Amino acid sequence: MQGMGQAAGEACPFEFNFDPATFKVGDVVSYRVNGSLEGFPFVGTLLEVHDDHVVLTDDPDKAINRYRGTRESRPLVEESEI
Repeated sequence: MQGMGQAAGEACPFEFNFDPATFKVGDVVSYRVNGSLEGFPFVGTLLEVHDDHVVLTDDPDKAINRYRGTRESRPLVEESEI
């Protein structure tokens, strides 16, 4: 996600999987949230991968926050889940 607040020439510290066909538990994804948070990029780790949705967390070390998202290149999470 080039240009997300990093200095020119600085590489993004995350390696994202943008291919929903290859999603697997542990993958790091860029996800979106609708509503008042629309337009902001978020980073999450996949906890579950299902045919029609994924479950991700914003903190893989604790995994307390679990969000259901769509299964697409950048999953969409409903603002009500946050």
